Amino acid sequence: MNTFVIAYDVGTTAMKTCLFELSDKMQLIADAVEGYELHMMENGGVEQEPDDWWRAMCNTTKKVLAESGVSTHRIAGLSFCGQMQGLVLVDKKGAPVRRGMSYMDNRAKQELKEGLGTGIKIAGLNGYKLINSILIGGAVAASVKDPVWKYKWVERHEPDNFQKVYKWLDVKEYLILKTTGKFIMTEDSAFATLLYDTRRGRKEFSKKVCAMLGVEMQHLPTVVKCTDLVGRVTSEAAAELALPVGIPVFGGGGDASLIGVGAGAVKEGSTHIYLGTSGWVSTVVGRQALDIKNMIASIVGAQPEYFNYFAELETAGKCLEWVRDHLALDEINIYLRNKDSKSPETVKMNLYDYMMQAIKDVPPGSNGVIFTPWLHGNRCPFEDPNARGIFFNISIETGKTELIHAVLEGVCYHLRWQLEASERKVKASKTIRLVGGGALAPLTCQILADVLGREIETVDNPQNTGAVGAAIVTAVGLKLIKGITDADNLITAKERYLPNQKNTIIYDQYFPVFKSLYYNNKNAFSLLNG
Repeated sequence: MNTFVIAYDVGTTAMKTCLFELSDKMQLIADAVEGYELHMMENGGVEQEPDDWWRAMCNTTKKVLAESGVSTHRIAGLSFCGQMQGLVLVDKKGAPVRRGMSYMDNRAKQELKEGLGTGIKIAGLNGYKLINSILIGGAVAASVKDPVWKYKWVERHEPDNFQKVYKWLDVKEYLILKTTGKFIMTEDSAFATLLYDTRRGRKEFSKKVCAMLGVEMQHLPTVVKCTDLVGRVTSEAAAELALPVGIPVFGGGGDASLIGVGAGAVKEGSTHIYLGTSGWVSTVVGRQALDIKNMIASIVGAQPEYFNYFAELETAGKCLEWVRDHLALDEINIYLRNKDSKSPETVKMNLYDYMMQAIKDVPPGSNGVIFTPWLHGNRCPFEDPNARGIFFNISIETGKTELIHAVLEGVCYHLRWQLEASERKVKASKTIRLVGGGALAPLTCQILADVLGREIETVDNPQNTGAVGAAIVTAVGLKLIKGITDADNLITAKERYLPNQKNTIIYDQYFPVFKSLYYNNKNAFSLLNG
């Protein structure tokens, strides 16, 4: 009898819930999406209500069950793929003591400065803390967006809330708590705190790093493997989810861990690029490598024997969302002529396809316009929360089509910059898997192939790869497959895009100009946004 599992992809702005049927292949039976608010603050704070995630989880679970007609008693397991480096502080009863702080939150500048900016420095950081962090965990909390500085921000600015803290969780760990009553953290989430000891035989939070950075060890939960059975659905959770009591719940993983699994990029040397709200370039490696200058680290993934050499772009698809809302959906509605629904949200979703059609004939280079995709600062290959987006070289002849096309190219330029930085230490694969919502548009895939000068592959349902990765983790936990590397056989390429050499020559000329826009405007960014 085939097995059914539910996988939850907890994204930055929405929950996607997928029901899969597992046999000799993996088949998506039903899916549902529900959004939630991202609270953006003037001081750099970015927060979410944890109960919004839970509400979306409950609602979408009921929707996929109703759509599929699958009996709830046939659900063999649940798991999660979640946004990472959030900070969810809960009390002993599991209730949040404040709103969750997103990975995008960058208000803890003073905490970072006091934590790593004093003493004898190496690469601008406290030398003693830098060396020990690298020796113990293979990485250092050098970004204002790293969760330890959010933790320290709460300690300083909200002492009453801090006094209530029992455990520090990440986003999916909060949902595991709601589902099972267990306070845990998977290995990849634990590593993402940058308090974790990755040395051989350790795999635990480091007392030394916690002491250096001022973290109370009792706030840190038990660490488990991504494929571990961490608990079962409680009676209280079952009532809200409309599921039977006792369904096994597996640890799952963060998006940086499981999207690569869902892409089938699981063997050493495999590279994938993700284009969702954020973006990244990631290569599977057998040993830890670290590039402090370019802010690239080897992160712990779902496979204990491997690491992911990971370079992150803060806003990727978010730039396309900005274009949709502020260029395409404007006061004269020039892009809404073919709308097929009275619902504004439906119009917005269909508008992506319409935009791609509208810009398909724009030449490579967008008639000289270049866009920088740093709408909320940047992490790699430079750490600067003050960096922002630019439309550069607009002329009197420039129109909306060139601007929208330039946004796609700008995201791809930045991914090339990250790939270039990554390959200084780790060789990427010749053929790269592209996943995320951006992989749905053939135009985007071809532009990326042309900008990188490399072959690009996509897979079925590229926007669901996080959920696919969570389903594979569940399959391993249920012993339906031997290990995560079996994903290489389950997930094959659907489409291939070869670079057009004529276009690549043009992008090779524009790429140095793109990079110069940051260095030439760095001081201005600091003056305006610091």
